[in-house]
Amino acid sequence: MSSVAFDNSCLPRAAASEPPSGRLISATEIRFSEIISALSVALDITQGQPEGHCMRSALIGMRLAEELHLPTTDRSALFYALLLKDLGCSSNAAKMAYLFGADDRAVKRSIRMVDLTRPSDAVKHCWRHCAPGGSKIDKLLKMAAMVRSGAEGARKIAQVRCERGAEIARALQLPEATATAILHLDEHWDGQGFPCGLKGENISLLGRICCLAQTVEVFFTAYGLNSALEVARARRSRWFDPQLVDSLLTLKRDSAFWSRLRSDDLPGEVAPWEPEETVLLADEPCLDRVAAAFARVVDAKSPWTYQHSTRVAEIAVGMARQFSVSDELERDIRRAGLLHDIGKLGVSSLILDKPGKPTDEEFDEIRKHPDYTQQILQQIDAFGTLADVAAAHHERLDGRGYHRRMEQDQIPWVARVLAVADICEALSAQRPYRDALPWQRIEDILLRDSGTGLDPDCVEALRHSQERQQLVSRVECQLTEIDRLVSEL
Repeated sequence: MSSVAFDNSCLPRAAASEPPSGRLISATEIRFSEIISALSVALDITQGQPEGHCMRSALIGMRLAEELHLPTTDRSALFYALLLKDLGCSSNAAKMAYLFGADDRAVKRSIRMVDLTRPSDAVKHCWRHCAPGGSKIDKLLKMAAMVRSGAEGARKIAQVRCERGAEIARALQLPEATATAILHLDEHWDGQGFPCGLKGENISLLGRICCLAQTVEVFFTAYGLNSALEVARARRSRWFDPQLVDSLLTLKRDSAFWSRLRSDDLPGEVAPWEPEETVLLADEPCLDRVAAAFARVVDAKSPWTYQHSTRVAEIAVGMARQFSVSDELERDIRRAGLLHDIGKLGVSSLILDKPGKPTDEEFDEIRKHPDYTQQILQQIDAFGTLADVAAAHHERLDGRGYHRRMEQDQIPWVARVLAVADICEALSAQRPYRDALPWQRIEDILLRDSGTGLDPDCVEALRHSQERQQLVSRVECQLTEIDRLVSEL
């Protein structure tokens, strides 16, 4: 993702150190598909796929739906299933990084290019991607662990991903057909897929379309149309519904369609495929659900950051109430807190879960996540200000923060709130390299930085908020999540 310029001029405020009087979201009517198309990029980077993977998959799947003359309700459910097919992808990131001893994004990207149902291909893939840069002994140890887990281990990895994705789709109040398609994403026509080993027409039609579309997209983007169609032919009646493959092959000569997959404006290409009769608009409750859903995606990436975004949002709202902000702004601040770390989906779990302090190079990778946050959120036109403040949560008054090195009045007030909330929450939680800190120790650290790195009014607001409602550590939740992860290895 490329960097963009920060525009502080649009912020609704009298001064950066004062609470703004306006909103962080500028439009009163936003198409739900615009939001989901933009946020699907976060799912792409979690999967290690090039930006636009989900949108291109949606174009392919919806073109197939047109060819099959699917009814409007099915096309609407399919549209969101394709864009959100990878909602559960972060939930097995930590496990993938641990099992392979490698960057989870690189492993996931490579898996999409291999037929793991063929034992020889599976072994070659594991050898190539286990403990990269390690010795032969390191690779053998990792492979031995995977052999011990066997097919059941692979099934559990897929199950966690598919079930979590379907669960989040339901939380977004999308049609049950959408959730089912996500649940069936990795099932294969011959019954050799995951997680349930469903066969033939026992797999939902929308799930079968999603499975074919995502594979075709991966090979199309990497190697071109002929390679993508050849893979579809080779896996016909094994992975894919043979009738769907036959329908796909009839589209080979539709050069105008395939060229649109190379468009620089993928959201613009995707939008017309949403059935007009069922267009969804994102009202205020819908925006709340979207923010909460993607916070779950972010926080599922690592057991150490489990529930972090939710807690940051709660702390930030508690602070904002000390300034008597409007109900509307309070709602936007909660959303900014929930989405502030969405860029962390682009950071390897091997770094996030490292049992020790990160190296300088690893810190450099971590410091990229606010930039990713801004680039993802700003793709939604109405989220311009929200993107700016959410991405500035690691900036400091003295200019020593990241990623823009802003200072003093350059840093918007909501970002100052988020900075204090983020530090407070992080210190109250456990990390691989340190224990959680008690409130008194957290307060001392914040006061030490007050006026130099952190806004003193925001620090004071946190202290007042803490007096009214004691900060509850999420360590127990973290440990429960770690136990769950270990039990599944």
